[in-house]
Amino acid sequence: MAMSLAWLSPCTIISPYKTNIPRRCSCCYVNSSQVDLPSSLTTTSSPTTIRPAVILPGLGNNTNDYEKLALILKGYEVPTAIAKVSRIDWLRNAAGLLDTNYWTGTLRPRPVLDWYLKRIEDAVSEAKELAQGGSGTLSFIGHSAGGWLARVYMQEFGSSDISLLLTLGSPHLPPPKGLPGVIDQTRGLLNYVEKNCAKAVYSPELRYVCIAGRYIQGSRFFDSSSTSVMGGVEQPTSEVAAVTNSNAETLTGSTFRTRFVGQGYKQVCGQADVWGDGVVPVVSAHLKGALNVTLEGVYHSPVGSDDATRPWYGSSAVVEHWIRHLLV
Repeated sequence: MAMSLAWLSPCTIISPYKTNIPRRCSCCYVNSSQVDLPSSLTTTSSPTTIRPAVILPGLGNNTNDYEKLALILKGYEVPTAIAKVSRIDWLRNAAGLLDTNYWTGTLRPRPVLDWYLKRIEDAVSEAKELAQGGSGTLSFIGHSAGGWLARVYMQEFGSSDISLLLTLGSPHLPPPKGLPGVIDQTRGLLNYVEKNCAKAVYSPELRYVCIAGRYIQGSRFFDSSSTSVMGGVEQPTSEVAAVTNSNAETLTGSTFRTRFVGQGYKQVCGQADVWGDGVVPVVSAHLKGALNVTLEGVYHSPVGSDDATRPWYGSSAVVEHWIRHLLV
């Protein structure tokens, strides 16, 4: 497999104090070894019309949480539609309690999540109207659960209109089975996605880009010592951005917060003492076959984020690091 090196500079550091345009420098770089980048995707020429983007909200979030991100994308001339979701809409998922598959951990996305798939369909129609005679393809930006729900949509309704799936802190992988204290929070939905949805690819026709945040390391509940990153969890090969953030939680030893975060990580990937964005571990946010990117100091959600002290994936200084995928 070919190895390509893309150079970064200290000016690409994700920090509330560094928001200027990146400049070329030879002191640090991105190592891209997950995929071979087709030559047709590495050209420096830009399309005459930028593809519209569809933002897919994460669990518990609503449309308004992504309005600022949509404005940032507009600044890059990316027409953007946001799937219309309210916080109360997520209560519709309670319908799954009536399905015996919920209790056996074999729940399927449909019909429980049909309401969300319909919101995606409506947003796709809105985005196509924004295309104004463009190529007709779209970019999906799925945040958190919106990332794997995008994969369900593409499996059920086709992906011919989608040329990019960019996920932000999405838990793509089901938790391992049989571990004490680990309960599949999706009740089998992620198992279904892994087994039935198309595998990630990075090709001229369709590109998967999975972005993970490395904001805080969790710790085991009954272990006060610091542990090595990723412990016994297999971490996928990825493009790791050489960036730092003075606000990232790099605590030594365990605290109540790291233990609390660690228990959340454990429910997602089966291990507590790993790095993640505060909600989703890095290892769970990457997919084999995708272009995987890890960004230091990036928090999971727009709710509770702060551009100055706790930037999330949609903060302007962070968007700088993934916007290029929407512009090619």
